[in-house]
Amino acid sequence: MGGWQPLPDGLPPEVRHFVGQLRLLKDGTGLSLAALGARTAYSKSSWQRYLNAVQPPPRQAVAALCRVAGLAGPDAERLGVRWELAVEAWPRPATEPARGTDGEAYEDDPTVPWWDRPEEEPPPLPAGRLLLYAVLLLLVLLLTAVVGAVMAG
Repeated sequence: MGGWQPLPDGLPPEVRHFVGQLRLLKDGTGLSLAALGARTAYSKSSWQRYLNAVQPPPRQAVAALCRVAGLAGPDAERLGVRWELAVEAWPRPATEPARGTDGEAYEDDPTVPWWDRPEEEPPPLPAGRLLLYAVLLLLVLLLTAVVGAVMAG
């Protein structure tokens, strides 16, 4: 661990600092890149690209690394801010069109592990089905009242 290849020349300081922080965090886990990939749902080769500043990591990958490393609260928030600054400053490939500050320069959500996905709400029931359930419930309640009255009397 810690035997990282030097970062490419000409990287903006925000990117250099962010990748350095990611490397320290990864080294602190004691995991190999393959084990980190298995724990975060991002492949070993993806982590190699992220940790060698070839490609910026998606926000979810950074969050997954924080979770695996036990980094939470203000420290994780600071790393999230560093991610935003780094992604904004990250050198763009020559073929990529320039984008404004309001648009994400890199896809932020290529693969999200199931445990990081927001809970999906079930689709609403069709109105006809909801009415049917209401009528059935009313019939059951009415039948219960009639049976109770007959048994009591």
